[in-house]
Amino acid sequence: MTSAPESGTSAIVVGDLVKTYGEVRALDGISFEVARGEVLGLLGPNGSGKTTTVTLLSTLQRPTSGSARICGHDVVAEAARVRELVSLTGQYASLDEGLTTIENLSVFGRLTGLRGRGLGARIDELIEQFDLGAVRDRRVGALSGGMQRRVDIASALVTRPEILFLDEPTTGLDPRSRASVWDTVAGLRSAGITVLLTTQYLEEADRLADHIVMLNRGSVVAAGTPGQLKQQVGAAVCEVTLAQRDDTARVIGLLDGLELVEAPADGTAAAATVHPRLVVRAPRGMATVSEVITRLQGAQIDVVDIGLRQPSLDEVFLQLTETH
Repeated sequence: MTSAPESGTSAIVVGDLVKTYGEVRALDGISFEVARGEVLGLLGPNGSGKTTTVTLLSTLQRPTSGSARICGHDVVAEAARVRELVSLTGQYASLDEGLTTIENLSVFGRLTGLRGRGLGARIDELIEQFDLGAVRDRRVGALSGGMQRRVDIASALVTRPEILFLDEPTTGLDPRSRASVWDTVAGLRSAGITVLLTTQYLEEADRLADHIVMLNRGSVVAAGTPGQLKQQVGAAVCEVTLAQRDDTARVIGLLDGLELVEAPADGTAAAATVHPRLVVRAPRGMATVSEVITRLQGAQIDVVDIGLRQPSLDEVFLQLTETH
């Protein structure tokens, strides 16, 4: 993922990119590559450099040093050509709430030079692609947040860009609206559009991204597929939720020889829960789970739930940002 040479399959190639504002180093020499048709999740806390990266790649700002190429074109030397290849939606929908869905799409098309039948045909395609038929003649201001986002993303695609930058597209949305936007992004991947998605939502990156680049304080702290990043935290774990709180100490003894990752300590709120939870490392996956089940069954310990869980991106993120 990082520092890879440019090739014909690369939509975005970033090399040692730096952006400073006075003495503030917003980006501190980041490098990564995005393949054509891929969804890259750019993940990081507020102030990590996500939005700065997007503004540089979309030619809204110039880098202090380093390089970035979009489909082989330099973002500084060939900025006009790059702007023809990309489209950007910010953290909030850039729509006229007084206009209808179809009127907003028409405005964006006209701003980019489309006219007449060509514009009408493209709008019809987008209405169908984003399932906007029921709201085509409704004012955007009367639509839900999720539907507004779909209209906003559709507007960004009027010119058929090679690359779409989505800067925290689900900020402030309720869970249902967020899921709707996720379906939209998945559809963009299916259509072969390269997407660079910035987000603070770990679940969002896990669900949508083919690869993830984690930023912290302007630097890349990790890069890879969601699975590769999870492996950096360690093996999977076996989680056991007991039916009886009084069995906790006994079960801890039964699990002797296994690596106990989490157990409620005496006097804590967790120890007082009706169904305490214990977690052991599971380096052998289901074989470890089977061993735990055998030990508990032999001692006639009742459980509410038991299962194998892979590390989450939340754990990866917290671990990496704490150490960088």
